[in-house]
Amino acid sequence: MTARSERPPVDRRELPVFAAGSVPVPYVIHPMDELLDRDTLWPPHAHPTHELLWNLRGASSATVDARTWAITPTIGLWLPAGTLHTAHGPAGTWYRTAQFGVHAVPPLAPGPVAIEVTALLRLLLDRLTEPDLTADSRALTERMVIDVLTPAAHEVAVRLPQSALLAPVVAAVTSDPGDPRALAEWSAELGVSPRTLTRAFRAETGLSFGRWQATVRTQRAVLLLGAGETVEVVAEAVGYRSASAFGAAFRRETGLTPGAFRPGA
Repeated sequence: MTARSERPPVDRRELPVFAAGSVPVPYVIHPMDELLDRDTLWPPHAHPTHELLWNLRGASSATVDARTWAITPTIGLWLPAGTLHTAHGPAGTWYRTAQFGVHAVPPLAPGPVAIEVTALLRLLLDRLTEPDLTADSRALTERMVIDVLTPAAHEVAVRLPQSALLAPVVAAVTSDPGDPRALAEWSAELGVSPRTLTRAFRAETGLSFGRWQATVRTQRAVLLLGAGETVEVVAEAVGYRSASAFGAAFRRETGLTPGAFRPGA
């Protein structure tokens, strides 16, 4: 009898919670990368430095309060120093980070912000890993990195409502973004009016139920695409009848085609 293969356990990595600037660092920008060989979770932690997250391969996520961002090779996330956050990377994700010293780099924004990871930004950050880079070249490259950091025109982020009223909807849609129930069906199931549900969603997310559902579907699609799933498989998984309908909805949300998020794109 052959032993059944089991998925490796999640690698849980505990990190400290630092206040912004609480630990002096000798660098302006310090990049690093890692190829994850198993699903990895970073419970709530905070860095004394600003942090830029993005991936060389695959898609991961980071959560601040009730909001979760998808992180990909084309859309990164800037976290100001001291921001409490959690992160998750599936096995096979090749993630990158860059820590920015608060003594030398002002925050881009008061809170987390999605960053467009352009080819130029990738090349500049790669250059900072060269061991024989002179001090003058490093300083010039660091200035260029800071200069080209640009908020993304589209972010893949979902804010999860916290109220008891919306909890059944949130649980159903986040566990299965392809759940076909529309506002009227949820209204009947929960025993409240469609207007009440709409007001609750707008109050907690700033979106209608339909738009919120679309963002959940888009974020799940990005994670699946980053893991190498085909557009057709992803379209079905997130509730679209055809790849073309999924592609049109995906472009409305992200400004990009689904193929742009697949490995090697």
